[in-house]
Amino acid sequence: MRFDVITLFPEIFSPFLTSGVTRRAYESGLVEVRLWNPRDFADGNYRRVDDRPFGGGPGMVMLAEPLTLCLESIRADRAACGAPDAPTVLFSPVGTVLSHASVERWSASSSGAVLICGRYEGLDQRFIDTHVDHQISLGDFVLSGGEIAAMALLDAVARLQPGVLNDEGSHQMDSFNPALDGLLDCPHYTRPETWRGQSVPPELMSGNHAHIERWRRQQRLALTQRQRPELVRAARRAGHLSKSDEAFLADLPKNPDLDS
Repeated sequence: MRFDVITLFPEIFSPFLTSGVTRRAYESGLVEVRLWNPRDFADGNYRRVDDRPFGGGPGMVMLAEPLTLCLESIRADRAACGAPDAPTVLFSPVGTVLSHASVERWSASSSGAVLICGRYEGLDQRFIDTHVDHQISLGDFVLSGGEIAAMALLDAVARLQPGVLNDEGSHQMDSFNPALDGLLDCPHYTRPETWRGQSVPPELMSGNHAHIERWRRQQRLALTQRQRPELVRAARRAGHLSKSDEAFLADLPKNPDLDS
């Protein structure tokens, strides 16, 4: 799977691609990342990639031509390497919010994508209309550039590749995963058993696997109902909640220890 990243700051990606557990995906070639600077495709001594917006206003707008030449070079390189055609993705506040389901789709795709990291006030709309297939947002806030968003997508995709995580099945217990019916994950504890007067919940120390799994399920339900109730409603609509789940949720308001 190959991702081509168009960015004015390729140096930002160097530590990201060589650090942490996901570096295994990049070093092994499971996820190939190539960095492209549109400034290399700009004209003039200053290699200008932006200009003032028509109509006035603050900030600068990225020029369509350097971006287009860069994208055309990427497509030619992919064709020469035998890589499949790939969609062009722009990270933008107007995009669809990235979710676990969409990360899974990108992870399962063999073509990868061309990721465009915008800067300044954005890109010339004509380039977007002509070349961009998908727009993705991390949420309702604005970043100084698309690099962090690109790294978020790459990291999320890389950790789902076989052999990247130490435990092959660990990502299946992540929040939002279908294995958890789309709920948030439960709290986790490790040694020591008592830390500064706080003890590990006795259910986790019982050795009874059925009790442990019931405790974890109830904690997921309680946490999700408190923090992200829309996820509980989605699980209910999908038929993922059992009668015991519903009974537990109905009793939550009467149990302040679980609903706090």
